[in-house]
Amino acid sequence: MSRLFGSVRARATLGATLVVAVALVAAGAAVLLSLRSNLLGEAGTQAERSAREVATELAVGTPYADLSLDVDDRPVQVVDEDGTLVAASEDLERITGTGVETVKPRPAASPDGTGDAGDTDDADDDDAGEPLEAGEIGERTTVSDGSATIDGDTEDYRFAAVPVKTEDRGRLTVYAGAPLSAEHGAVNTALTVMLIGFPVLLAVVGWVTWLVTRRALRPVEGIRREMAAITASEDLARRVPVPGTHDEVARLASTTNETLAALETSVERQRRFVADASHELRSPIASLRTQLEVAAAHPELLDLDGAVEDTVRLQHLAADLLLLARLDAGERPADARVDLAALAREEAGGRPGVSVREDAGAAGGVTVAGSRGQLGRVLANLLDNAQRHARSVVEVSVRRDGDLAVVGVADDGEGVPAADRERIFERFVRLDAARSRDDGGAGLGLAIARDVAVRHGGTLTVHDAPAGGALFELRLPAA
Repeated sequence: MSRLFGSVRARATLGATLVVAVALVAAGAAVLLSLRSNLLGEAGTQAERSAREVATELAVGTPYADLSLDVDDRPVQVVDEDGTLVAASEDLERITGTGVETVKPRPAASPDGTGDAGDTDDADDDDAGEPLEAGEIGERTTVSDGSATIDGDTEDYRFAAVPVKTEDRGRLTVYAGAPLSAEHGAVNTALTVMLIGFPVLLAVVGWVTWLVTRRALRPVEGIRREMAAITASEDLARRVPVPGTHDEVARLASTTNETLAALETSVERQRRFVADASHELRSPIASLRTQLEVAAAHPELLDLDGAVEDTVRLQHLAADLLLLARLDAGERPADARVDLAALAREEAGGRPGVSVREDAGAAGGVTVAGSRGQLGRVLANLLDNAQRHARSVVEVSVRRDGDLAVVGVADDGEGVPAADRERIFERFVRLDAARSRDDGGAGLGLAIARDVAVRHGGTLTVHDAPAGGALFELRLPAA
Protein backbone atom coordinates (compact mmCIF):
# COMPACT_ATOMS: atom_id res chain seq x y z
CA MET A 1 0.00 0.00 0.00
CA SER A 2 2.84 2.37 0.81
CA ARG A 3 4.39 1.71 -2.60
CA LEU A 4 1.03 2.16 -4.32
CA PHE A 5 0.54 5.64 -2.86
CA GLY A 6 4.22 6.49 -2.62
CA SER A 7 4.32 8.70 -5.72
CA VAL A 8 3.30 12.34 -5.77
CA ARG A 9 0.91 11.61 -8.63
CA ALA A 10 -0.91 8.90 -6.67
CA ARG A 11 -1.11 11.00 -3.51
CA ALA A 12 -2.39 14.02 -5.45
CA THR A 13 -5.00 11.90 -7.20
CA LEU A 14 -6.12 10.31 -3.94
CA GLY A 15 -6.22 13.65 -2.15
CA ALA A 16 -8.22 15.36 -4.91
CA THR A 17 -10.65 12.44 -5.10
CA LEU A 18 -11.17 12.44 -1.32
CA VAL A 19 -11.75 16.19 -1.26
CA VAL A 20 -14.27 15.98 -4.09
CA ALA A 21 -15.93 12.97 -2.43
CA VAL A 22 -16.38 14.86 0.84
CA ALA A 23 -17.70 17.88 -1.04
CA LEU A 24 -20.13 15.75 -3.05
CA VAL A 25 -21.40 13.93 0.04
CA ALA A 26 -21.91 17.23 1.86
CA ALA A 27 -23.60 18.82 -1.16
CA GLY A 28 -25.74 15.72 -1.74
CA ALA A 29 -26.85 15.65 1.88
CA ALA A 30 -27.71 19.34 1.71
CA VAL A 31 -29.69 18.82 -1.52
CA LEU A 32 -31.60 15.85 -0.09
CA LEU A 33 -32.41 17.69 3.14
CA SER A 34 -33.50 20.77 1.21
CA LEU A 35 -35.59 18.70 -1.20
CA ARG A 36 -37.23 16.78 1.64
CA SER A 37 -37.90 20.00 3.55
CA ASN A 38 -39.48 21.64 0.52
CA LEU A 39 -41.61 18.60 -0.29
CA LEU A 40 -42.73 18.26 3.31
CA GLY A 41 -43.58 21.94 3.35
CA GLU A 42 -45.58 21.56 0.15
CA ALA A 43 -47.41 18.55 1.57
CA GLY A 44 -48.17 20.50 4.73
CA THR A 45 -49.52 23.36 2.63
CA GLN A 46 -51.77 21.00 0.67
CA ALA A 47 -53.01 19.39 3.88
CA GLU A 48 -53.72 22.81 5.41
CA ARG A 49 -55.60 23.90 2.29
CA SER A 50 -57.80 20.79 2.43
CA ALA A 51 -58.41 21.25 6.16
CA ARG A 52 -59.39 24.92 5.71
CA GLU A 53 -61.79 24.05 2.89
CA VAL A 54 -63.62 21.67 5.22
CA ALA A 55 -63.38 24.19 8.08
CA THR A 56 -64.96 26.85 5.84
CA GLU A 57 -67.87 24.55 5.15
CA LEU A 58 -68.28 23.94 8.88
CA ALA A 59 -68.10 27.66 9.64
CA VAL A 60 -71.08 28.39 7.35
CA GLY A 61 -73.15 25.62 8.97
CA THR A 62 -72.80 22.80 6.42
CA PRO A 63 -74.08 19.52 7.93
CA TYR A 64 -71.60 16.72 8.48
CA ALA A 65 -73.21 14.58 5.82
CA ASP A 66 -72.71 17.26 3.16
CA LEU A 67 -69.02 18.01 3.90
CA SER A 68 -66.46 17.50 1.11
CA LEU A 69 -64.50 14.78 2.87
CA ASP A 70 -63.57 12.49 -0.04
CA VAL A 71 -61.87 14.93 -2.43
CA ASP A 72 -58.68 13.47 -4.00
CA ASP A 73 -58.91 10.42 -1.71
CA ARG A 74 -57.27 12.30 1.16
CA PRO A 75 -58.06 11.34 4.78
CA VAL A 76 -60.14 13.91 6.68
CA GLN A 77 -61.37 13.84 10.27
CA VAL A 78 -63.58 16.27 12.17
CA VAL A 79 -63.25 16.10 15.96
CA ASP A 80 -65.29 18.00 18.55
CA GLU A 81 -64.05 19.59 21.74
CA ASP A 82 -64.35 16.31 23.65
CA GLY A 83 -62.07 14.51 21.17
CA THR A 84 -64.96 12.59 19.64
CA LEU A 85 -64.88 11.90 15.91
CA VAL A 86 -67.99 13.47 14.42
CA ALA A 87 -67.14 13.17 10.69
CA ALA A 88 -64.55 11.34 8.56
CA SER A 89 -63.75 10.28 5.00
CA GLU A 90 -66.01 7.47 3.84
CA ASP A 91 -63.31 4.96 2.82
CA LEU A 92 -61.00 5.64 5.78
CA GLU A 93 -60.04 2.34 7.38
CA ARG A 94 -57.16 3.23 9.68
CA ILE A 95 -55.33 6.39 10.71
CA THR A 96 -52.44 7.41 12.98
CA GLY A 97 -50.78 10.75 13.70
CA THR A 98 -53.89 12.86 14.42
CA GLY A 99 -54.44 11.77 18.01
CA VAL A 100 -57.83 10.28 17.13
CA GLU A 101 -57.47 6.76 15.78
CA THR A 102 -61.18 6.03 15.35
CA VAL A 103 -62.36 6.07 11.76
CA LYS A 104 -66.14 5.81 12.19
CA PRO A 105 -67.88 8.94 13.50
CA ARG A 106 -70.35 8.72 16.39
CA PRO A 107 -73.99 8.99 15.23
CA ALA A 108 -75.34 12.55 15.27
CA ALA A 109 -77.35 13.55 18.32
CA SER A 110 -79.95 15.50 16.32
CA PRO A 111 -82.22 14.26 13.54
CA ASP A 112 -80.76 16.61 10.92
CA GLY A 113 -77.26 15.35 11.54
CA THR A 114 -76.05 18.64 12.90
CA GLY A 115 -75.28 17.25 16.33
CA ASP A 116 -75.64 18.82 19.77
CA ALA A 117 -75.48 22.57 20.03
CA GLY A 118 -73.85 22.27 23.44
CA ASP A 119 -72.42 25.10 25.45
CA THR A 120 -70.64 27.68 23.33
CA ASP A 121 -69.24 29.73 26.18
CA ASP A 122 -66.01 31.46 25.20
CA ALA A 123 -64.42 30.26 28.43
CA ASP A 124 -64.24 26.82 26.81
CA ASP A 125 -62.33 28.33 23.90
CA ASP A 126 -59.63 29.51 26.26
CA ASP A 127 -59.22 26.00 27.58
CA ALA A 128 -59.18 24.43 24.08
CA GLY A 129 -56.82 26.86 22.35
CA GLU A 130 -56.98 30.30 20.74
CA PRO A 131 -60.30 32.12 21.40
CA LEU A 132 -62.58 32.09 18.35
CA GLU A 133 -65.86 33.75 17.52
CA ALA A 134 -68.76 31.83 16.00
CA GLY A 135 -68.07 31.18 12.31
CA GLU A 136 -64.34 31.96 12.68
CA ILE A 137 -61.48 29.70 11.55
CA GLY A 138 -58.28 29.57 13.61
CA GLU A 139 -55.10 31.07 12.18
CA ARG A 140 -52.74 28.58 13.80
CA THR A 141 -52.24 25.25 12.11
CA THR A 142 -50.70 22.22 13.78
CA VAL A 143 -48.78 19.84 11.52
CA SER A 144 -47.98 16.20 12.26
CA ASP A 145 -46.93 13.08 10.38
CA GLY A 146 -48.72 9.78 10.34
CA SER A 147 -50.27 7.16 8.12
CA ALA A 148 -53.69 6.23 6.87
CA THR A 149 -55.37 3.33 5.07
CA ILE A 150 -57.96 4.34 2.49
CA ASP A 151 -59.82 1.70 0.53
CA GLY A 152 -57.12 -0.85 1.30
CA ASP A 153 -54.13 1.38 0.38
CA THR A 154 -51.82 2.46 3.19
CA GLU A 155 -49.62 5.52 2.78
CA ASP A 156 -47.72 8.05 4.85
CA TYR A 157 -49.40 11.43 5.22
CA ARG A 158 -48.69 14.87 6.60
CA PHE A 159 -51.70 16.06 8.62
CA ALA A 160 -52.75 19.63 9.24
CA ALA A 161 -55.10 20.46 12.15
CA VAL A 162 -57.24 23.63 11.78
CA PRO A 163 -59.66 24.77 14.54
CA VAL A 164 -63.08 26.28 13.66
CA LYS A 165 -65.91 27.71 15.83
CA THR A 166 -69.46 26.97 14.72
CA GLU A 167 -72.67 28.52 16.00
CA ASP A 168 -74.53 25.31 16.75
CA ARG A 169 -71.81 22.66 17.20
CA GLY A 170 -69.21 24.51 19.22
CA ARG A 171 -65.49 24.32 18.59
CA LEU A 172 -64.34 21.68 16.12
CA THR A 173 -60.93 20.57 14.79
CA VAL A 174 -60.48 19.49 11.19
CA TYR A 175 -57.64 17.06 10.39
CA ALA A 176 -56.73 16.71 6.70
CA GLY A 177 -53.84 14.79 5.23
CA ALA A 178 -51.65 15.14 2.14
CA PRO A 179 -49.77 12.05 0.90
CA LEU A 180 -45.98 11.91 1.28
CA SER A 181 -45.49 9.41 -1.54
CA ALA A 182 -44.26 12.18 -3.86
CA GLU A 183 -41.74 13.31 -1.24
CA HIS A 184 -40.48 9.77 -0.69
CA GLY A 185 -40.32 9.13 -4.43
CA ALA A 186 -38.44 12.35 -5.18
CA VAL A 187 -35.97 11.82 -2.35
CA ASN A 188 -35.40 8.19 -3.32
CA THR A 189 -34.92 9.14 -6.97
CA ALA A 190 -32.43 11.86 -6.06
CA LEU A 191 -30.60 9.46 -3.74
CA THR A 192 -30.45 6.81 -6.47
CA VAL A 193 -29.08 9.33 -8.97
CA MET A 194 -26.45 10.41 -6.46
CA LEU A 195 -25.43 6.85 -5.62
CA ILE A 196 -24.98 6.11 -9.33
CA GLY A 197 -23.54 9.46 -10.38
CA PHE A 198 -21.13 10.12 -7.52
CA PRO A 199 -18.87 7.09 -8.17
CA VAL A 200 -18.79 7.94 -11.88
CA LEU A 201 -17.97 11.56 -11.12
CA LEU A 202 -15.26 10.54 -8.63
CA ALA A 203 -13.75 8.21 -11.22
CA VAL A 204 -13.68 11.07 -13.74
CA VAL A 205 -12.11 13.39 -11.15
CA GLY A 206 -9.45 10.80 -10.28
CA TRP A 207 -8.67 10.13 -13.96
CA VAL A 208 -8.44 13.84 -14.83
CA THR A 209 -6.29 14.53 -11.75
CA TRP A 210 -3.98 11.66 -12.69
CA LEU A 211 -3.55 13.02 -16.22
CA VAL A 212 -3.11 16.64 -15.10
CA THR A 213 -0.61 15.65 -12.40
CA ARG A 214 1.34 13.54 -14.87
CA ARG A 215 1.49 16.47 -17.27
CA ALA A 216 2.48 18.87 -14.48
CA LEU A 217 5.25 16.54 -13.28
CA ARG A 218 6.58 15.86 -16.76
CA PRO A 219 9.25 18.63 -16.40
CA VAL A 220 10.32 17.09 -13.08
CA GLU A 221 10.82 13.75 -14.81
CA GLY A 222 12.88 15.54 -17.47
CA ILE A 223 15.03 17.09 -14.73
CA ARG A 224 15.47 13.67 -13.11
CA ARG A 225 16.50 12.01 -16.36
CA GLU A 226 19.00 14.75 -17.15
CA MET A 227 20.46 14.59 -13.63
CA ALA A 228 20.81 10.82 -13.98
CA ALA A 229 22.57 11.33 -17.31
CA ILE A 230 24.88 13.94 -15.78
CA THR A 231 25.71 11.58 -12.92
CA ALA A 232 26.44 8.73 -15.33
CA SER A 233 28.55 10.85 -17.70
CA GLU A 234 30.24 12.96 -14.96
CA ASP A 235 29.87 15.91 -17.35
CA LEU A 236 29.11 18.84 -15.05
CA ALA A 237 28.91 21.22 -18.00
CA ARG A 238 25.45 19.84 -18.87
CA ARG A 239 22.32 21.55 -17.54
CA VAL A 240 18.78 20.40 -16.87
CA PRO A 241 15.93 21.78 -19.02
CA VAL A 242 14.10 24.80 -17.60
CA PRO A 243 10.37 24.86 -18.49
CA GLY A 244 8.85 28.17 -19.49
CA THR A 245 6.06 27.96 -16.91
CA HIS A 246 7.62 30.36 -14.36
CA ASP A 247 6.36 28.18 -11.51
CA GLU A 248 7.90 26.10 -8.72
CA VAL A 249 9.19 23.48 -11.19
CA ALA A 250 10.91 26.17 -13.28
CA ARG A 251 12.49 27.63 -10.14
CA LEU A 252 13.62 24.13 -9.13
CA ALA A 253 15.26 23.66 -12.54
CA SER A 254 16.96 27.07 -12.29
CA THR A 255 18.23 26.33 -8.80
CA THR A 256 19.46 22.91 -9.97
CA ASN A 257 21.39 24.55 -12.80
CA GLU A 258 22.88 27.07 -10.37
CA THR A 259 23.93 24.19 -8.13
CA LEU A 260 25.47 22.38 -11.09
CA ALA A 261 27.34 25.54 -12.09
CA ALA A 262 28.68 25.99 -8.55
CA LEU A 263 29.62 22.31 -8.42
CA GLU A 264 31.34 22.55 -11.80
CA THR A 265 33.29 25.61 -10.63
CA SER A 266 34.26 23.88 -7.39
CA VAL A 267 35.35 20.69 -9.17
CA GLU A 268 37.28 22.65 -11.77
CA ARG A 269 38.94 24.65 -9.02
CA GLN A 270 39.90 21.48 -7.20
CA ARG A 271 41.30 19.94 -10.38
CA ARG A 272 43.29 23.05 -11.12
CA PHE A 273 44.45 23.17 -7.52
CA VAL A 274 45.63 19.55 -7.63
CA ALA A 275 47.38 20.13 -10.95
CA ASP A 276 49.08 23.33 -9.76
CA ALA A 277 50.02 21.75 -6.44
CA SER A 278 51.53 18.75 -8.23
CA HIS A 279 53.47 21.09 -10.50
CA GLU A 280 54.75 23.15 -7.57
CA LEU A 281 55.70 20.07 -5.55
CA ARG A 282 57.49 18.45 -8.47
CA SER A 283 60.17 21.15 -8.75
CA PRO A 284 61.56 21.07 -5.19
CA ILE A 285 61.24 17.30 -5.05
CA ALA A 286 63.09 16.91 -8.36
CA SER A 287 65.76 19.40 -7.23
CA LEU A 288 66.20 17.61 -3.92
CA ARG A 289 66.39 14.21 -5.61
CA THR A 290 68.98 15.46 -8.08
CA GLN A 291 71.17 16.80 -5.29
CA LEU A 292 70.88 13.55 -3.34
CA GLU A 293 71.71 11.45 -6.41
CA VAL A 294 74.75 13.63 -7.16
CA ALA A 295 75.79 13.38 -3.52
CA ALA A 296 75.45 9.61 -3.62
CA ALA A 297 77.76 9.40 -6.64
CA HIS A 298 80.10 12.26 -5.67
CA PRO A 299 79.87 13.08 -1.96
CA GLU A 300 82.32 15.93 -2.38
CA LEU A 301 79.79 17.76 -4.65
CA LEU A 302 76.91 17.72 -2.09
CA ASP A 303 75.24 21.15 -1.83
CA LEU A 304 73.98 20.83 1.72
CA ASP A 305 72.63 24.39 1.91
CA GLY A 306 70.66 23.94 -1.30
CA ALA A 307 69.20 20.66 -0.08
CA VAL A 308 68.14 22.31 3.17
CA GLU A 309 66.53 25.22 1.25
CA ASP A 310 64.61 22.85 -1.00
CA THR A 311 63.46 20.88 2.01
CA VAL A 312 62.29 24.02 3.83
CA ARG A 313 60.54 25.26 0.70
CA LEU A 314 58.86 21.86 0.34
CA GLN A 315 57.80 22.00 3.99
CA HIS A 316 56.31 25.48 3.60
CA LEU A 317 54.48 24.47 0.44
CA ALA A 318 53.02 21.39 2.14
CA ALA A 319 51.89 23.53 5.08
CA ASP A 320 50.20 26.01 2.70
CA LEU A 321 48.45 23.24 0.84
CA LEU A 322 47.26 21.69 4.11
CA LEU A 323 45.89 25.03 5.32
CA LEU A 324 44.07 25.59 2.03
CA ALA A 325 42.58 22.11 2.25
CA ARG A 326 41.28 22.85 5.76
CA LEU A 327 39.82 26.16 4.61
CA ASP A 328 38.14 24.51 1.63
CA ALA A 329 36.68 21.89 3.96
CA GLY A 330 34.91 24.69 5.83
CA GLU A 331 36.98 24.71 9.00
CA ARG A 332 35.50 27.33 11.33
CA PRO A 333 37.94 29.71 13.00
CA ALA A 334 38.26 29.87 16.76
CA ASP A 335 36.28 32.49 18.69
CA ALA A 336 39.11 33.97 20.73
CA ARG A 337 39.72 37.72 21.15
CA VAL A 338 42.76 38.84 19.21
CA ASP A 339 44.53 42.20 19.66
CA LEU A 340 45.50 43.14 16.10
CA ALA A 341 47.99 45.79 17.17
CA ALA A 342 49.87 43.34 19.38
CA LEU A 343 49.69 40.70 16.66
CA ALA A 344 51.04 43.16 14.09
CA ARG A 345 53.98 44.11 16.35
CA GLU A 346 54.70 40.44 16.95
CA GLU A 347 54.77 39.60 13.22
CA ALA A 348 56.73 42.72 12.33
CA GLY A 349 59.39 42.10 14.99
CA GLY A 350 62.79 41.26 13.51
CA ARG A 351 61.82 42.30 9.98
CA PRO A 352 64.08 45.05 8.69
CA GLY A 353 62.37 48.17 7.34
CA VAL A 354 58.94 47.31 8.79
CA SER A 355 57.19 49.76 11.14
CA VAL A 356 53.85 49.48 12.96
CA ARG A 357 51.54 52.44 13.50
CA GLU A 358 48.56 52.07 15.84
CA ASP A 359 45.55 54.37 16.03
CA ALA A 360 45.91 56.10 19.39
CA GLY A 361 42.22 57.05 19.49
CA ALA A 362 40.97 53.47 19.61
CA ALA A 363 39.75 52.95 23.18
CA GLY A 364 40.54 49.50 24.51
CA GLY A 365 42.67 48.61 21.50
CA VAL A 366 41.65 47.09 18.19
CA THR A 367 40.43 43.56 18.81
CA VAL A 368 38.58 40.99 16.73
CA ALA A 369 37.15 37.53 17.33
CA GLY A 370 38.87 34.70 15.53
CA SER A 371 41.87 32.41 15.31
CA ARG A 372 45.10 34.05 16.40
CA GLY A 373 47.16 31.55 14.43
CA GLN A 374 45.25 32.09 11.16
CA LEU A 375 45.19 35.89 11.51
CA GLY A 376 48.92 35.81 12.28
CA ARG A 377 49.39 33.81 9.09
CA VAL A 378 47.50 36.53 7.14
CA LEU A 379 49.78 39.29 8.50
CA ALA A 380 52.88 37.18 7.88
CA ASN A 381 51.88 36.53 4.25
CA LEU A 382 51.10 40.21 3.68
CA LEU A 383 54.43 41.26 5.18
CA ASP A 384 56.32 38.66 3.12
CA ASN A 385 54.63 39.96 -0.03
CA ALA A 386 55.30 43.61 0.88
CA GLN A 387 58.98 42.98 1.68
CA ARG A 388 59.39 41.08 -1.55
CA HIS A 389 58.21 44.08 -3.60
CA ALA A 390 59.19 47.08 -1.45
CA ARG A 391 62.17 49.22 -2.25
CA SER A 392 62.98 50.06 1.35
CA VAL A 393 59.95 50.69 3.58
CA VAL A 394 56.98 48.65 4.73
CA GLU A 395 54.40 50.20 7.07
CA VAL A 396 51.70 48.39 9.02
CA SER A 397 48.77 50.47 10.33
CA VAL A 398 46.07 49.30 12.76
CA ARG A 399 42.91 51.36 13.30
CA ARG A 400 39.16 51.23 13.85
CA ASP A 401 36.68 52.33 11.21
CA GLY A 402 33.23 52.28 12.84
CA ASP A 403 32.41 48.65 13.62
CA LEU A 404 35.39 47.38 11.63
CA ALA A 405 39.00 46.74 12.54
CA VAL A 406 41.31 47.73 9.70
CA VAL A 407 44.88 46.56 9.20
CA GLY A 408 46.83 48.14 6.34
CA VAL A 409 50.15 46.84 4.94
CA ALA A 410 51.77 49.37 2.57
CA ASP A 411 55.04 49.28 0.66
CA ASP A 412 56.89 51.72 -1.56
CA GLY A 413 57.33 49.37 -4.48
CA GLU A 414 55.82 49.51 -7.93
CA GLY A 415 52.28 48.65 -6.79
CA VAL A 416 49.77 46.32 -8.42
CA PRO A 417 48.17 47.18 -11.80
CA ALA A 418 44.41 47.79 -11.55
CA ALA A 419 43.68 44.94 -13.97
CA ASP A 420 45.46 42.42 -11.73
CA ARG A 421 44.12 43.46 -8.31
CA GLU A 422 41.73 40.51 -8.13
CA ARG A 423 43.82 37.99 -10.02
CA ILE A 424 46.67 38.18 -7.51
CA PHE A 425 44.40 36.54 -4.91
CA GLU A 426 43.97 33.44 -7.05
CA ARG A 427 45.98 30.36 -6.16
CA PHE A 428 49.36 29.77 -7.80
CA VAL A 429 49.26 33.18 -9.52
CA ARG A 430 52.50 35.16 -9.88
CA LEU A 431 52.43 38.37 -11.88
CA ASP A 432 56.11 38.39 -12.82
CA ALA A 433 56.55 35.31 -15.02
CA ALA A 434 60.29 35.87 -15.22
CA ARG A 435 60.64 35.88 -11.44
CA SER A 436 62.39 32.83 -10.03
CA ARG A 437 60.44 30.42 -7.85
CA ASP A 438 62.81 30.99 -4.95
CA ASP A 439 62.07 34.71 -4.95
CA GLY A 440 58.43 34.65 -6.04
CA GLY A 441 57.15 31.76 -3.93
CA ALA A 442 54.39 29.41 -5.02
CA GLY A 443 51.68 32.05 -5.38
CA LEU A 444 49.66 30.83 -2.39
CA GLY A 445 50.32 33.53 0.22
CA LEU A 446 47.73 36.07 -0.91
CA ALA A 447 45.20 33.34 -1.72
CA ILE A 448 45.52 32.01 1.82
CA ALA A 449 45.23 35.53 3.26
CA ARG A 450 42.01 36.22 1.28
CA ASP A 451 40.45 32.88 2.26
CA VAL A 452 41.22 33.39 5.96
CA ALA A 453 39.80 36.94 5.83
CA VAL A 454 36.57 35.68 4.26
CA ARG A 455 36.29 32.86 6.84
CA HIS A 456 36.49 35.52 9.57
CA GLY A 457 33.69 37.55 7.99
CA GLY A 458 36.00 40.19 6.56
CA THR A 459 37.59 41.32 3.31
CA LEU A 460 41.08 41.72 1.89
CA THR A 461 41.63 44.23 -0.92
CA VAL A 462 44.55 46.04 -2.54
CA HIS A 463 44.82 49.74 -3.42
CA ASP A 464 47.47 52.32 -4.21
CA ALA A 465 49.65 53.20 -1.23
CA PRO A 466 50.42 56.85 -0.40
CA ALA A 467 54.12 56.15 -1.08
CA GLY A 468 53.28 54.88 -4.55
CA GLY A 469 53.38 51.15 -3.86
CA ALA A 470 50.63 48.69 -2.92
CA LEU A 471 48.33 48.99 0.10
CA PHE A 472 46.68 45.78 1.27
CA GLU A 473 43.72 46.42 3.61
CA LEU A 474 42.32 43.72 5.88
CA ARG A 475 38.89 44.62 7.27
CA LEU A 476 37.37 42.48 10.01
CA PRO A 477 34.33 42.91 12.33
CA ALA A 478 35.59 44.45 15.57
CA ALA A 479 34.95 42.56 18.79
